[in-house]
Amino acid sequence: MNILFVCTGNTCRSPMAEGIFKDMLKKNNIDNINVSSAGLSVFPGEHANKKAIKALIEKGIDITTHRARQLSDEINKADLILTMTLSHKQIIEDYLKHKSDETSPCLFTLKEFAAKLSDEKLTAPDIQDPYGRNYSFYKKSRDEIEKELRKILKNLDKLEEI
Repeated sequence: MNILFVCTGNTCRSPMAEGIFKDMLKKNNIDNINVSSAGLSVFPGEHANKKAIKALIEKGIDITTHRARQLSDEINKADLILTMTLSHKQIIEDYLKHKSDETSPCLFTLKEFAAKLSDEKLTAPDIQDPYGRNYSFYKKSRDEIEKELRKILKNLDKLEEI
């Protein structure tokens, strides 16, 4: 399975989600899931945000080699797309409606998908964008992303039900 995390610029939230989930999968010896990330409005090749890098280094995860990728270059490789916000999801839904391909990836916000797999009620679908804010917002986003990814990791057996 190929999971694609999506945010706006692919320099903060989605690279953090990619890095955290890759780390979780590696630590749990899960190798049948590929993880990547992309953005809706990207400067291709841009490095991950320094505060996002620092927030993950605190967790022992290195995303210094990350380079921003445009969603249109990655979307055809994905089986499952997890967005950081409802608006990202809506933009991708509109894009997929206009594609002529018969198969489209499954699409959820990260929080929506985690709630679905863990049979929890979704309260707020968005991971707030820390871009341009102080470091504490990056840590808050990191922790929120990690919390949702833990729910998914605990319920990987339900991925086939999507």
